[in-house]
Amino acid sequence: MRAERLTDAVAHHAEGPCWWPGWGGLRWVDMTAGDVLHLSDSGEVGRTHVGDVAAMIRPRTVGGAVIALERGLGFADEDWRVDPLRPMWSTDAVRMNEGGVAPDGSLYVGSMAYDQAKGAARLYRVRPDGRVETALESVTVSNGIDFAPDCSRAYYNDTPTGRITVFDWSPEGGLEQGRVFAEVDGFPDGLTVDGEGGVWTAVFGGSRVERRAPDGSRDAVVEVGARQVTACTFGGADLDRLYITTSREGLDEDDDPAAGSLFVVRPGVRGKAVTPFAG
Repeated sequence: MRAERLTDAVAHHAEGPCWWPGWGGLRWVDMTAGDVLHLSDSGEVGRTHVGDVAAMIRPRTVGGAVIALERGLGFADEDWRVDPLRPMWSTDAVRMNEGGVAPDGSLYVGSMAYDQAKGAARLYRVRPDGRVETALESVTVSNGIDFAPDCSRAYYNDTPTGRITVFDWSPEGGLEQGRVFAEVDGFPDGLTVDGEGGVWTAVFGGSRVERRAPDGSRDAVVEVGARQVTACTFGGADLDRLYITTSREGLDEDDDPAAGSLFVVRPGVRGKAVTPFAG
């Protein structure tokens, strides 16, 4: 199947799409511009500047959103005014990257070094009470994370490994017993899990999104009209549309004209409802 191009090349490095009815639909980030983008019903794209970096966005149970900024998190109110929290580290060599919310309302969010130094990053778990724990050490490019419909497993990408890792997950134990779920021909970036337990992974540099069945076998491919595919999420009133973000980071001005555009496809399955951050 092939995705439809939904917008012009509106972002330099689009990432982290998330559908939430309380926002009126889809929002995603133009990461290194520090902007949150919004798709209106008319198809127009709005843009709100929130910081030097905007790495991911998820709803909060109390309203508004949590946004991963360069070195920590910020809370956005319903008018998208951002209150940055205390930075989680001091070095300016590392920035936030992708993340997601666990079934218990905890936020899992990861980092990466600007120069992508091996093992320089971490995956953090931010509890609803604000406690920050290191979930995974020695990560390189922490990317997509999402959870199985029965809440017993988590799927995670550290992009340079070329594989999707699956963990057992529980509120008490967090991520445990990590093992290879699937090897990817390319660089696995953002991911999302559908309502049937299928794992959809954006393949950066591969012009596609792949679906893996719960046993790890590849059973569907979405062709995307831009090479640098970064992330995907289900949205729409029936959660039957897969929205796909792309990037033009590192590309020449006339290279890959559709890079930075938003794409969409109806893949024949539905997604899970997003869990908001309980903090």
